[in-house]
Amino acid sequence: MEAARIVLISAPDLETGERLAREMVEQRLAACVSGLPGAFSIYRWQGKVERANEVLLIAKTDAARVPELMAWLEGAHPYDVPECIAIAPIELSPRYRQWLELETRAEADS
Repeated sequence: MEAARIVLISAPDLETGERLAREMVEQRLAACVSGLPGAFSIYRWQGKVERANEVLLIAKTDAARVPELMAWLEGAHPYDVPECIAIAPIELSPRYRQWLELETRAEADS
């Protein structure tokens, strides 16, 4: 495993967030995705300040899977510019790291 990553992804609603989370885990792009409803974003879009209610997805994955996750998200996400921010954690427990590595292996490696 190169290194773990926490990936933040916003979704427009719970249904979309759950669909994206399930597909990421099914495709082993993430080992786990937590969804936090009740988030909101204030942002500038096409020259105007906008506000939107959203669901924040927190995906846990391997750094090597992040480029594939980002490419997949471009087609799977309804936003024109999907949020996808990968953050490197400072430390992980050994057992969690082992589980994360196992669950994000390509299926051919399983």
